[in-house]
Amino acid sequence: MPGSKSNLVSLHEDVINDTSDLSEMKISDEKGSVEKRTMTLIEKNGYHDSIYINAAKIFQGIHTEKRKDRLLVRYGDDSVSPMLTFKDEYSQRLSYELAFSALKYQDLLEEILLHSCVYPCQSIPDELTSLLVVMLYDLQDRKFQAREILDEGEPVAEVRKIERYLYSFRTKLAAALARCRIKHDALSIECILPEAIRKQEQRASALPLCVWINTFKISLEDVFRDLKKKGFTRVETVSDFDHYTYCVDQHCHDVLVFPSSLKEELLNLDLFADCKLLLQDKSRSLAVHSAQALLNTGDDVIVAHVGSHLTVAHMSVLTNHSMSRIFVCGVKSSAKAAELRNLFSHMECKNIQLLEEDFTEIGPTDLRLQNAKVILLLPQCSGLGVGNPIDFILNEHGDAGLLRDVFQGSVSEDKLCILAEKQLNELRHAMQFNAVQGIVYCTCSVYPEENELVVKKALESGVEGNKVQPYRLIPPVFSACSNSTASTEIFFKMEPSEISSGCFLAVLAREKDSSENVSVKDVLARAAAKGLLDGIAAVKSKDEEKKRPKVAQHRSTEPKTAAFLHHQTVPDIKAEVSVSKAARNVQEKNATRTSSSVQLKKSAGPVSDRALPRALKHASRVSPAGRAYERQPLARKARAERKRVVLKLVEIVFPPEITPYVSAQGNKPRTAGQHCFQGWTGGKGLRGRILPPPRCKAVRPTVPSHPRPRL
Repeated sequence: MPGSKSNLVSLHEDVINDTSDLSEMKISDEKGSVEKRTMTLIEKNGYHDSIYINAAKIFQGIHTEKRKDRLLVRYGDDSVSPMLTFKDEYSQRLSYELAFSALKYQDLLEEILLHSCVYPCQSIPDELTSLLVVMLYDLQDRKFQAREILDEGEPVAEVRKIERYLYSFRTKLAAALARCRIKHDALSIECILPEAIRKQEQRASALPLCVWINTFKISLEDVFRDLKKKGFTRVETVSDFDHYTYCVDQHCHDVLVFPSSLKEELLNLDLFADCKLLLQDKSRSLAVHSAQALLNTGDDVIVAHVGSHLTVAHMSVLTNHSMSRIFVCGVKSSAKAAELRNLFSHMECKNIQLLEEDFTEIGPTDLRLQNAKVILLLPQCSGLGVGNPIDFILNEHGDAGLLRDVFQGSVSEDKLCILAEKQLNELRHAMQFNAVQGIVYCTCSVYPEENELVVKKALESGVEGNKVQPYRLIPPVFSACSNSTASTEIFFKMEPSEISSGCFLAVLAREKDSSENVSVKDVLARAAAKGLLDGIAAVKSKDEEKKRPKVAQHRSTEPKTAAFLHHQTVPDIKAEVSVSKAARNVQEKNATRTSSSVQLKKSAGPVSDRALPRALKHASRVSPAGRAYERQPLARKARAERKRVVLKLVEIVFPPEITPYVSAQGNKPRTAGQHCFQGWTGGKGLRGRILPPPRCKAVRPTVPSHPRPRL
């Protein structure tokens, strides 16, 4: 195509010229009001020397290794990990972006160096080849114009040497770039990239921005009001985005979603400057919310990896009203600990405690973690599901090798096996904490080897032992106030797309004993262990049984007991039983047993008031409403008394009455021949004590039907 080639040749003339200038953007909101926002598109004048050095060190560790038969450019020895020093977060981001750009165009940059005869050069050792490639990319990005930026610090000799060398060959380098574009029939160097990388970059640039609200500093209503004053309009979903709009995330009630085009303007808002809104990937918010849903009041949380301080802060914000503590593992250096404390203090997070040991170095019986009930496990993973790899590396302190894996689109088998093995060990270690009741496992990987297979292998290993309930998978619940419906899927997965990054999440919870298999005695013992009975022991000794408090003391514990019964009889989130129903079932069952245990045979006379147990005498004096309320504890007392006393029916013959009377048939006085057939013999209480016999009611004498009494 000669026409296209002539156009590409004409582009060579524009390579030398700088086409950047100042432009003005007019942005209109949804209401139609027009607001002028002047944005200066600053001409690319290069970077500071320190950024070039750091970018070269990063590129040295992630560049693509060529086969020996194709090895034309040598990069020296990269066996030693480089020591990176950044002045601030902004310079750190620029260094990673420059290194990633050099990686993506590594083949093109090497081709330019070889075709222009700039490489090899005797005066430039192999150790500086990475710096040469990085600075070449920046030079062509500035359209081969001289660097005009003033360096704030001391100049770096290696950077100045490479800069002078490349600038002296700028014409040959520009010509070599034009020939490469003609060869690939590319209007720009972006067209030379593989299609997969281009799609990944387009997806990353269009990915919506997720921010969570720091309710320590501002309420959700105040954020909505403030955004409305600044011209933002709230919409229902991401598909409704148009200019200055935002929506509430469907899974997390405190997460807001904005269009990606507003990133620079959002970061300049005072809401971000005051740490009231914080920018973070949605996958971390999902993990934090699912962990918070497993907590009860006063339960502590273990964050297995320090990762991003934003994740720890978000966990702290969600547990503010539950008096929980957040234990963060792996804070090695004192400098890092001081930095984190400063950040948490600025965010007003006060319930965070830093631990120096790695998570796997902490024993399951560590006294500091005895009240920890939930473990948040965010292990190091391949991370190919993330939308923006640079943001992920900076926020999660990830490995720079992720840039190479993202560029290649896959992870080597050796690296995948190492990551999966480490993840499995950490999950198994988390399952050994006997007091822990739930584990949240979350990755940004797209490989089943790091996701489902790790979880299934850990569950099959049975490392939790026989003394505690085993773990099982449950559907994650992200928020009690979430607008999303409850999920029935065991694993929560999001595939990488234009609206979200990839995410895998699994929630492991200990199995609950079903209400049919747990006796009331066991349930009350658990209630007493949790302090729900105000110190009243569920199982008492024989001596304490004699001094049992009156039934009135059970009235205060009845609501707590019912609540605990409800908590213990809920096997999972799908089968919830109300407290009233659970208490009613127990009361009806015990009432039936009580009626059968205290009822005497028809042939026996009623038991006297003196022979009744104290609890039963008390029950006879209360109102019907009080008897219904105290039926359950009375049933337990009746069963206890039935085990202690043995009742037998015997015949007792009393002496004749002293007062004589005259029968209607004759004048001879006769004695009463009435007998009492109810007696009490062999009845023994605790420690062999003989119980007194009950008194019979006075019965009106009648004439027996037989002539002589039975002996």
